[in-house]
Amino acid sequence: MAGRTLGLDVGDKRIGVAISDALSMTAQPLGVVQRKSIARDCEAIMALASEYEVVRIVAGLPLNMDGSEGEQSQKVRRFCDTFARNSGIDLIYEDERMTSAQSERMLIESGMRRDRRRKVIDKMAATLILQSYLDRASVPSQ
Repeated sequence: MAGRTLGLDVGDKRIGVAISDALSMTAQPLGVVQRKSIARDCEAIMALASEYEVVRIVAGLPLNMDGSEGEQSQKVRRFCDTFARNSGIDLIYEDERMTSAQSERMLIESGMRRDRRRKVIDKMAATLILQSYLDRASVPSQ
């Protein structure tokens, strides 16, 4: 699975962004896009995708604990489907249940203060979403 993969944690106010290495083995936090409008948000993501020569995007899909999709899942799908249509880049959804909580727990355990955590939690969640996909995709089918 060669080529860089971009990971997204799409929220109402911010979009956390992570990027893989060129071999799509490891994920690293990249940054946060402050939400403005769908058009501007798509432009910002497209600029990153172009800069890093991204071949696919993995977006976290916030499923309910029972696996069903709720209102937030529909918002994420609307944004991501619009982006995919306009960019032509392959889009994959990845279950993101508990990634924000897991990110916060990791940051608390590292001793990071609350005001600093708020600034990095979205890109950490995007990194966990992307790494989960990369780990799953690297396992050979049996």
